[in-house]
Amino acid sequence: MPDITIFADQIGLSFKNLDLLVEAFTHRSYLNEHREYAGAHNERLEFLGDAVLELAVTDFLFKKFPAAAEGDLTAYRAALVNTVSLAESAQALGMSDYLLLSKGEAKDTGRAREVILADALEAVIGAIYLDQGYAAAEAFAAKHLYGKIDTVIAKRSYQDAKSRFQERAQEKRGITPVYETLSEVGPDHAKVFTVGVFVGADEIARGEGQSKQEAEQSAAHAGLEKMQW
Repeated sequence: MPDITIFADQIGLSFKNLDLLVEAFTHRSYLNEHREYAGAHNERLEFLGDAVLELAVTDFLFKKFPAAAEGDLTAYRAALVNTVSLAESAQALGMSDYLLLSKGEAKDTGRAREVILADALEAVIGAIYLDQGYAAAEAFAAKHLYGKIDTVIAKRSYQDAKSRFQERAQEKRGITPVYETLSEVGPDHAKVFTVGVFVGADEIARGEGQSKQEAEQSAAHAGLEKMQW
């Protein structure tokens, strides 16, 4: 098991109950594979951390943009706390090195790993809140998330990825992009869709998701990055 005290030192916190931080990194799959493990998985902490993060980010945006409309603030918040953004912050913190996963989940990459990392980051925020209080949890969010807001606005990443990709494709190529489902795998209750986004005959990028809509958004996001739009 990774030494979780290294991560605690890295984020500058001395936990009273270090088991909370271990729990934050424990995926449900790890318990299924390690019946002897006495700890809990991180879903309850994720639930708590999600609420703490939403309040912290809402308060930050409300104060930073006093003239912004409710709809704009909602879009900014969604861009800061979506799966991609949270997973990026988790990766930057090196959280992958501390995740407790089953052997199967440990092999996952792409969207599946992003979801695991995003959930773990919210669980860490929940753990900080329980152990250190709201101020410490908010300070953690401020340090690792708030700084993205200028880039979010500059790149208009608060806007729906499909809308942005369509806007750019029409502007740059004079063509409306088309999305095509390339594959569907898995049982009905846990399907994974792969969708390609095409501009004319050119496949620009692919994305995966648990619904066609989610896969299309993922493909659009990947397309924006690839085309540097």
